[in-house]
Amino acid sequence: TDLADRVKELIHEGNVRRIIIRQGDHTIVELPLTVGVIGTLIAPWLAAAGAIGALIAQCTIEVVRSDRP
Repeated sequence: TDLADRVKELIHEGNVRRIIIRQGDHTIVELPLTVGVIGTLIAPWLAAAGAIGALIAQCTIEVVRSDRP
């Protein structure tokens, strides 16, 4: 799926620390990258459903990166 491919790209960049799902100012889920990666690799259909749910609920998916180049 597109979401799983995007997460794989982020892993290869090597400077991603966290994935955060927010609805407005409220944080719904905050995951270390490893948890998000395991979830998308084991069950990509679940990750896609989560992304669709986030869009329906008008949530944003934020990627937190480390400061290293």
